[in-house]
Amino acid sequence: MASRTIGQEPTRRGGRGARQRILNAASELFYNEGINATGIDLISARASVSKRTLYRYFPSKTALVEEYLRMLRQAAGSLWGASPQGSDSNPRERLLALFDSLEASAEPMRGCPFHNAAVEAAAAMPGVQEIVHAHKRDYADRITELARQAGAADPQLLGNQLAVLFEGASALSTSLDDATPWVHARAAAEALIDQATDLSSRAFSSSRARGSSSLGFTADNVRREL
Repeated sequence: MASRTIGQEPTRRGGRGARQRILNAASELFYNEGINATGIDLISARASVSKRTLYRYFPSKTALVEEYLRMLRQAAGSLWGASPQGSDSNPRERLLALFDSLEASAEPMRGCPFHNAAVEAAAAMPGVQEIVHAHKRDYADRITELARQAGAADPQLLGNQLAVLFEGASALSTSLDDATPWVHARAAAEALIDQATDLSSRAFSSSRARGSSSLGFTADNVRREL
């Protein structure tokens, strides 16, 4: 009987858990190595399954890429459901938390997996493009909703501004392999949020003042009525 080192993975393992192992292996490789640079042979080897088993669960590489992105979308949706800084954080803090700089790491910065997928897929994978577009639209909508909750005068405008700022910081930090752009983006986001909410407060105060005047509730009018 051939011996095997304790704890060593067998060369090929199908059966229960194979699909998730394939997806986990593909997710790691797609993000760290790139979609186009990752072949089916490498994924099947990393997942310890045969290519036949892989194709039983995912009929093509494109199908595997699409499922990888769907899994990321589901995870992102779960994160939006929880406050990044605890249950007491307010909408303004949640908006700023999007720009918190990443810790310095020996690993290269890879950026947004959806942006990376859009660039690599281009027109070759229409299904991938649809998933990326849907994710980016949802992301902008969620930022806009937080902007509304924060009291922005124009939530749509602030939401779009912050979404563009986020995308720019992500792309630049990836290109430079440096987290510094996130620091600058957070400062810019704070200024935009403060400006938008200050405008809203001033507009509300002005509206209240005009409303009181239109009703004739001034000190002089009251005295005249008396």
